[in-house]
Amino acid sequence: MNPSTALATVLVDALVRLGLRHLVLSPGSRSAPLAYAAAAADAAGRLQLHVRIDERSAGFLALGLARGSGSPADGGLVAVVTTSGTAVANLHPAVLEAHHAGVPLIVLSADRPHELRGSGASQTADAQARMFLPSVRFSADVPAPEDPWRQAPGWRSTASRAVAAARGLRGGTPGPVHLDVGFADPLVPGADDVALTGETGLTRVALPQPPRPVVLPRGPRTLVLAGDSPDPAVGAAAQALAELAGWPLLAEPSSGARGGPQAIGPYRLLLDAVDDEGPLGGAVERVVVHGHPTLSRPVTRLLARDDVDIVVVSRSGTWSDAGFRAAAVVPAATVEEPPATGEHAWAARWQQAGKRAAAAVDAVLDAEAERGVLSGPWIARATSAACAADGAALVVAASNAVRDVDLAAFPDGVTTVSNRGLAGIDGTLSTAAGVALARAHRGQGGVRVLVGDLAFLHDANALVLGPAEPRPDLTIVLVDDDGGGIFETLEHAGAVDRAVFERVVATPHGTDVAALAAAHHVPHVLATTPAEFLEAVSAPPRGLRLVQVRVERSAVRPRLETITAAVRERMAW
Repeated sequence: MNPSTALATVLVDALVRLGLRHLVLSPGSRSAPLAYAAAAADAAGRLQLHVRIDERSAGFLALGLARGSGSPADGGLVAVVTTSGTAVANLHPAVLEAHHAGVPLIVLSADRPHELRGSGASQTADAQARMFLPSVRFSADVPAPEDPWRQAPGWRSTASRAVAAARGLRGGTPGPVHLDVGFADPLVPGADDVALTGETGLTRVALPQPPRPVVLPRGPRTLVLAGDSPDPAVGAAAQALAELAGWPLLAEPSSGARGGPQAIGPYRLLLDAVDDEGPLGGAVERVVVHGHPTLSRPVTRLLARDDVDIVVVSRSGTWSDAGFRAAAVVPAATVEEPPATGEHAWAARWQQAGKRAAAAVDAVLDAEAERGVLSGPWIARATSAACAADGAALVVAASNAVRDVDLAAFPDGVTTVSNRGLAGIDGTLSTAAGVALARAHRGQGGVRVLVGDLAFLHDANALVLGPAEPRPDLTIVLVDDDGGGIFETLEHAGAVDRAVFERVVATPHGTDVAALAAAHHVPHVLATTPAEFLEAVSAPPRGLRLVQVRVERSAVRPRLETITAAVRERMAW
């Protein structure tokens, strides 16, 4: 029996038995045994195979599949397979995002036999087995096999440990794991191969029991803050606490908590606002944090204040505390006593402020749209509304796209995903395709992805799909301002000569997006008016489709200043 075929077959079989549902493959010679094992499992209906040429896109496709496959603790598992050498290094951005966001991801990298490492053999990286340390929850260097019948239980045990670590089942945080697997020639199946299946060595680790909630005292003027999380239970807990306690809820779009009676609209503008009782944010005495908040500087300043008590809710061994002010970390939180004096008034004050701010934002955007002006926040609001209307999920790129949704959209009930672990623009289209394919596998609706032009171009290889690959039901909404619009809102725009700013910060590109879409056989629509965009974005996602909207980058900062002034004026009523 071919030992390499045996090792690959046992690993894929064990992972499927432990919950693997999707495997993303970037082809290569050294990884061929894993490719053949995955193809056989796909043909048998045991998993869904996805093949991509670009390893970086493959990594983020796997990340998106994981984000769309349910709870990290017991949802469908996702693996990504590459050959040796630089192919593995191209997965590093996705591994880092999975590490910081807490997304389960199984990396299977093929390697040369141990004796060839350090010898100068082709495509052999000396430290490949340690490439992702310390950003993986588990790492194993699996030697090229010699006696498959004897070694198979050990391989299954290694797979079991990797899965338990990826899911975070023993007190840890879910995240990526890495199995570096040595394969010796021959790398193709042999005529005498037999199925080496079974469960000897396989270990199924039970889910941990939910933690007992810590009872938080009443009294302090409290906000519940919900940041990004791949686990729907985290956002649900934040929303449930806010509604049980009657506290205002500030929820980022990808928190899973942006809805319900306690959720506040454009909250980041309110933290620096003044109402008829005084500074609104300045009156905050306590914040209960769920997830990973990253979106706005007003929130960052709030969490760094000396006069605010920070309580972080986290079941894992890590927690979010960029301001270094967390007074307590609890596994779960609740309240039992009735509201203290003034808590109803506190909540009502925030609700009224939220309604006023949302009305001010809408008025500015609607006035522009009536004049035929298309803007990022208006497009974000319309895209979110389209998802709410037909049940599609919303994937949002970093930079301005996610902040536009946070400012102008209120996707109550819309599944919203954004790569906020490291908040990079890379891999956005591939992540969205993964979410769409995972949702299709689960019988759910399609996806719209809101993306800026730099994030779009950064992951344009996501549009490369082979003829045998399932096509995602994905509508790409491209807000094209020919450069990095977010930098217009930061200090860089006014700090240096404009020509220098344009070249080294804003980076206009002048790409013919329609031609790029045509090269990849992706239907393309250029919407030039609000009416054209509403018609294009309202079509339910069917297959891969691109809706492009050109907006003025120079208008980004003045628009935000106009919106901020309108909110302050409305708050003074």
